[in-house]
This record gives sequence, C-alpha cells and structure tokens, in this order.
Amino acid sequence: MTKVTIVKCPTCQTNVEWNEHAAYRPFCSKQCQLIDFGEWADEEKAIPGAPDMSDADGWSEDGYLDKEL
Repeated sequence: MTKVTIVKCPTCQTNVEWNEHAAYRPFCSKQCQLIDFGEWADEEKAIPGAPDMSDADGWSEDGYLDKEL
C-alpha cells in the first residue's frame, strides 16, 4: 500500500498531493506559484537573518571607499 503525502498550498491552503504528477508542488497551480514568486520579488517575504548592508553603504559619490587605506 502506497502512502499518499498531502501538503497545503502555501498560497491558498488547498490540499496538494506530493507526487511526480503535481507539476507545481508545493503549490496547487501555476497561478499560486507566481503569486508566491511575486511576494518574494516585492520583498514581502524574506528569510530572517542579520540585515545586509545596502550597496551604497561605505561608498562615496565619486565611487571610492569612504575609509582610509
């Protein structure tokens, strides 16, 4: 007997069978996958951790480091 694994779609909470036929797993559909991708792209979601320095930190307007070497 094969055990069926069911997961919830992270976007809409619909039950999804976790198998090779579920093309968008863990999502239920391409639409839910794209919604999730958009949330990451808009930085609505993030992996917790120490804040990163922005690309501008430590650089002056002329493109050189603001530190003495």
